[in-house]
Amino acid sequence: MNPRIIQLPEKKLIGMKSKMHHGQFGNIVALWKRFMPNRITIKNTVNNEFIALQEYSDFKNFDASFNIWASVEVSDIELIPEGMHAFAIPEGTYAVFLQKGMDAGATYQGIMTEWLPSSGYAIDDRPHFQVMGDKYKNGSEDSEEDFYVPIKSLNF
Repeated sequence: MNPRIIQLPEKKLIGMKSKMHHGQFGNIVALWKRFMPNRITIKNTVNNEFIALQEYSDFKNFDASFNIWASVEVSDIELIPEGMHAFAIPEGTYAVFLQKGMDAGATYQGIMTEWLPSSGYAIDDRPHFQVMGDKYKNGSEDSEEDFYVPIKSLNF
């Protein structure tokens, strides 16, 4: 695992959100099924990418609920379609991992148990998200997407 370390500027999103607990993967599928037919109502998108975001209140507590988002990046949050919400990903440092195939769980496990302990970084208290661009192919082992993991240096 060899991520890119980037300084991400603030990103503005519009999308739909849902509350879930770890392991409730059906909630993710249901959220995207609600979002996709309505995405055309968002008029100020900045690209053709989709963003799946996880907003944790306590990342280390696996029993805590968290919000998931199905969204797109927008130029501003002035016009929010009915039934949708706005969210701003705060600027900060992220480790960006290329995910190939559909086994996201194995990738996250590798990030947390292999890469993170020897990286010189810790998880920061900001959203985790995935960017699905032109190479994303839902359900295909040829699929590619980027995982953005919020980090902070352990060398303060």
